[in-house]
Amino acid sequence: MKKIIFLAVIAFACGTATAQSNYRQAIGIRFSSNVYYDAAAVSYKFFVSNPGAIELNLGVGDRRYWDNNDYRHARGVNFAGTYQHHFQIKPVPGLKWFVGGGLVLFNTSANAPDYDGFGAGIYPTGGIDYKFARIPLNLSADVRPIIHITAPSAFETVYPTVGIAARYAF
Repeated sequence: MKKIIFLAVIAFACGTATAQSNYRQAIGIRFSSNVYYDAAAVSYKFFVSNPGAIELNLGVGDRRYWDNNDYRHARGVNFAGTYQHHFQIKPVPGLKWFVGGGLVLFNTSANAPDYDGFGAGIYPTGGIDYKFARIPLNLSADVRPIIHITAPSAFETVYPTVGIAARYAF
């Protein structure tokens, strides 16, 4: 009996926590100005509380660079996890702004050691998020200045990026 009551309380709390957001979760694609390892990513976002959401991205990129009088490619993959705290923008239903931060892990593959290898970084983030009222579409735009903790030597220590995402909300 205690387990049933406990599960009922948890279910009620989860339902109440997300009742004020326009959607509970969304999946789609995110495009970024970070061509090294995050040009395009699968994006999954879910709310853990009324204002708090987690966004997970699995992305790829391809950066061309000049080496020995020839263009080469540094191809990369990444995984990023972000916490976002949302705030309503009252005049427009479904429009919110958010701040937060996250962690990115990436690996690039290139013929030049300066572009080849594993990296990790942290970033603050901020942006806007909009969920259409009549269709299951969520759009967002954000800024993520990535601070590389470790990266191949050709990577900048601070790499400012902007991104846009379109997701199916459910």
